[in-house]
Amino acid sequence: MRLTSTSAEGSAQVSAQPARMLALATAGFTIAFWAWTLLAPLGSALAEELGLSSFQQSLVVAVPVVVGSLGRIPVGALTDRVGAHRMFPAVSALTILPVLYLGHLADSFAGFLAGGFFLGLGGTTFAIGVPFVNAWYPPQRRGLALGIFGVGTGGTAVAAFSTVQLADAVSRSFPFDLAAAALAVYAVAAAFLLRDPEGRTTPQGSLVSRTAATMRMGVTWQLAFLYAVAFGGFVAFNVYLPTYLADAHGLGESDAAMRTAGFVLLAVAARPFGGWLSDRIGAVPVLLCVFALVTALAAVCAAEPALIPLGTVAFLGLAAALGAGAGAVFALVARLVEPGKVGAVTGIVGAAGGLGGFFPPLVMGLVKGVTGEFTWGFVLLAATSAAAAAFTATTVRKRVRAAGDAA
Repeated sequence: MRLTSTSAEGSAQVSAQPARMLALATAGFTIAFWAWTLLAPLGSALAEELGLSSFQQSLVVAVPVVVGSLGRIPVGALTDRVGAHRMFPAVSALTILPVLYLGHLADSFAGFLAGGFFLGLGGTTFAIGVPFVNAWYPPQRRGLALGIFGVGTGGTAVAAFSTVQLADAVSRSFPFDLAAAALAVYAVAAAFLLRDPEGRTTPQGSLVSRTAATMRMGVTWQLAFLYAVAFGGFVAFNVYLPTYLADAHGLGESDAAMRTAGFVLLAVAARPFGGWLSDRIGAVPVLLCVFALVTALAAVCAAEPALIPLGTVAFLGLAAALGAGAGAVFALVARLVEPGKVGAVTGIVGAAGGLGGFFPPLVMGLVKGVTGEFTWGFVLLAATSAAAAAFTATTVRKRVRAAGDAA
């Protein structure tokens, strides 16, 4: 009897371990993304303070995005090799430095560009968490698990909700100090509590050779394109929506930041749903619905309707669709990529998602400067999403069927 009780307790501990690791990874991802997007809510204030043009303002808030995106490629491959239990604490601790620099020392356009460059390190944590969570869960549950991990993108909502308010109430440096403290606490906790699963597959070969091999895989670029549209759209709105709402609809800085936070929260909440639904009916049908909806709603936004009610409905619909689409893409990663290569593939796919969010704010800034309107930015989103739907219905569907036949 005692032996049976001990065995049952051990089994319960083992079954609870994946959930604990998922919670720790999601917490670290959330804090890192909070730090990563601290500059976006302050874009308008920095433009006024430093006398920046529309393009320069877009560049300041976009630089951390592109650096964090490209940095996922080596970080993902490195995570495959050394494990998340080392990478999460290291990256969290290193991100503290640019956060404090931006909060206390940066005082010029060049200074904020330099600080934003190194702040991009926080965005690479996505490529640490995905292979870590993927290794802890069986294939039939990975879509939901990765969707839950993706809730960490809600760190951008924390930044949107709190940065301007805390800067106004306390000081401009206070949001940066708070994020730095959270990063420090997490780095210490992760060093002691994170564990990679036993029997984790460790790839052989150098970082360069493994990254090159990953780039030669067709599935890598197919997934990268889908994620560039889904998550890239989310990042672009998160970065540029405060500026758009202020310029196009005359909202105040705080009001625009709060509405952007609502957009982010809905997208974040939809991400686990997209992963869960993909586990049950397949990622391809989910993505087809997502891209069709994004195409239609982007066309609505191109007409620049009044914010209440049509504009609000369109933006919230875009948030839900893009969030669900991001969850569905990583359900495909879990299905189509072997475990030992998930980190390397995630690095490239995650980089594509971040880069997908880098260019639209710059395009919107340039279009607004030349034409005085935002219409063409939304037209391009509609066209890109329609292309993604066609690609999913043909090439991606064929690959998923081939993978199912092979299994």
